[in-house]
Amino acid sequence: MINVTPFETRAVLLDNRTPIEIFIERENTKENIGNIYKGKVLRILPGMQSAFIDIGVEKAAFLYVKDLEPYSITDEDPFEIAIESEEEERYLKDSFHLITTKIQDLIKEGQEILVQTEKCPVGTKGARVTTNIALPGRYLVLLPFSDHVGISHKIQDEKERERLKFIVEELRTPSAGYIVRTAAEGKSDTELKRDMNYLLRLWEHIKEKRAKNNAPAIIYQELELPFRLVRDLPSEEIGKIVIDNKEIYERLKSYIQEFWPEEQINVELYTDETPIFEKFGIELEITKALERYIWLKSGGYIVIDETEALTIIDVNTGRFIGKDNLETTILQTNLEAAKEIPYQLRLRNIGGIIIIDFIDMKDPKNKEKVFKLLESECLRDRTKIFLNPMSDLGLVELTRKRLRNSLSKILGETCPFCEGKGFVLSKKTICLAIYRELLKAISKATTQRILVRVGREIGDLLFGEEKKIIDAIKKNTKKDILIEVSKELPWHNYQIIY
Repeated sequence: MINVTPFETRAVLLDNRTPIEIFIERENTKENIGNIYKGKVLRILPGMQSAFIDIGVEKAAFLYVKDLEPYSITDEDPFEIAIESEEEERYLKDSFHLITTKIQDLIKEGQEILVQTEKCPVGTKGARVTTNIALPGRYLVLLPFSDHVGISHKIQDEKERERLKFIVEELRTPSAGYIVRTAAEGKSDTELKRDMNYLLRLWEHIKEKRAKNNAPAIIYQELELPFRLVRDLPSEEIGKIVIDNKEIYERLKSYIQEFWPEEQINVELYTDETPIFEKFGIELEITKALERYIWLKSGGYIVIDETEALTIIDVNTGRFIGKDNLETTILQTNLEAAKEIPYQLRLRNIGGIIIIDFIDMKDPKNKEKVFKLLESECLRDRTKIFLNPMSDLGLVELTRKRLRNSLSKILGETCPFCEGKGFVLSKKTICLAIYRELLKAISKATTQRILVRVGREIGDLLFGEEKKIIDAIKKNTKKDILIEVSKELPWHNYQIIY
């Protein structure tokens, strides 16, 4: 289901009306994964074997030395749905030969270079870019700087893999490589040839634009969200596309008809007065996907805490007291959590390093049950997840590729009150801080009166329960302490004026 407004496009992938993935693209914050830029090398960092590249956006992009090397033999499709591949470290380890060349021997500061974004900016970090350009079509990914032909690992039938590889080898020119995408399974040579010709024309256009523009400049802009999803989702997995914008609906139908007329993709225009996401309960699901606590059916719950470096997930029995014994109660809670956690990771698009703290179990067989269920549920995710076995303490470490920002990062911002710490000082602590600050102010003040300006909540305390603090200072110092309540001050801030 796709909801389009002039300022934001939202798409939700549903399985039996249950949201399993949420995509959001806003007018001024479009993710630039897949965009191609003519950039300029700003600075080379020999100690990190990396460089900063000016691509004409707010934050300089980051180029690692391994992303300067030509593709080695890999069948990894960098544009699987959500444009996600293997976890970064595993990807670098498996997809590239060991590199001994120094980055300062490959590029120089001030040099113009053609790069493609493969990770959007996350937090304070700029986009990650590569010189290994990859252009996705419906059935193929063109690798203009490679001569390798790879087949998606998701196509498992060996005869079909051989057939597809033979067709592409026969059709291609030696100057370009290809990855055959999952959607190509069962397609004819005519359909693959059409996709190949489209990608070759696109690459010629990119080369022409590169020659005409000086760095930094955008050379190729990735498709809008609805068109990307249609291109990247296998048609056999799409039962229906429902969209609430007539213009995008017409363009989407024309797009499918022009490039993949053989695909039977059902596109419907939603015309009801009730907003599409409200009618199908998606707005509520998006709100729930931002919550820290997720309750399980039994009464247990999990807690998700995202940080810049990693995500911690804690499992608790909560209200669940079980029926038989403690081990059985814990096992049931952990099994429910093992099923829910992979779903939440996909729904919230949480990536990077993730640590799950299951409730400690004594029986090794129970630990194995929980881990196997977690492992099988992770296979449902389009993004490959790598798990380490459960530790003796009941911890499971896993990694999930983080290319896009998580849902909480897209829809939220750092709390102005706690500044991202996750807590603020208690009202009692603030009252005592005011007491200490007043003592310091009195030693410096030359006036008889001292004004304390506070927010309403702290004012209520200083006029009530904590009035003794002000009374004590008045008694010991003979100063007039005036309390002024300001509606403009946040409750955790205060001002002392003398």
